[in-house]
Amino acid sequence: MAFSRLLPSRSRLLSTTLLHTPGPIPTPRATAAAAAASPTPLGPFLRSFASATRRAGPSSSRPRAADIGARARQLQTRRLWSYGLAFACTAGFVVTVLATFQDQLVFYVTPTDALAKFTADPSKSRVRLGGLVLEGSVAHPSPSSPEIEFVVTDLITDVLVRYEGALPDLFREGHSVVVEGLLKPFTDDLRGDGGRKVTEKARECACFLRGTEVLAKHDEKYMPKEVGEALERNKKRLEAEAEAAAASQGSTVAAATEGAKASS
Repeated sequence: MAFSRLLPSRSRLLSTTLLHTPGPIPTPRATAAAAAASPTPLGPFLRSFASATRRAGPSSSRPRAADIGARARQLQTRRLWSYGLAFACTAGFVVTVLATFQDQLVFYVTPTDALAKFTADPSKSRVRLGGLVLEGSVAHPSPSSPEIEFVVTDLITDVLVRYEGALPDLFREGHSVVVEGLLKPFTDDLRGDGGRKVTEKARECACFLRGTEVLAKHDEKYMPKEVGEALERNKKRLEAEAEAAAASQGSTVAAATEGAKASS
């Protein structure tokens, strides 16, 4: 009787112990095996989960350390390339613009400089010629011609100018003038035209100026500084040459006089 009363209590204690005893943690392989043996619908999902866990390995969940130094060097290199490309594009644009408009730039030159420029490169012929209007050189090539011609000089070189249009009111022979135009080579017709001695020196040059605009005034307002300085230098040069020639001629005369006295 006592044994029969103790039997249910022992059965309850055994069942309680089994319920509270922690069992082993199932592994993915065991889970897969259990899923394979289990007829539940979650079996294929558990098998795929176990396979993915085995392929990933234990180190797949660790975050990869970012290489900050390599990233900074890459950004710096990209920035330097951007700066270099921008500078190269700017420099190329400036060079292209200067090369395009170089022939259209107009400079003040003297007749001597204009002749040298035309001799060096006849294609760059646009100039602003500054100098003095040679006295006695203003005339029409022919009575029926609408053009007028005159000579611009810097006291060393003479350049013939042909201009069609109205001359300024202050245009005078012997005064300063600035003529803008194109240097062109002389032709036989132009070289032989006129026959005036005052323009013979100008017609012996390799070019003449086809004027498009004439600026003239009695003072030096329209005379560029460089042209005025060149005229002053040429004037002093001619004076020095004249003095040297006079001194040489005087010494020759003196020597001839002394020789005549000695012979007498």
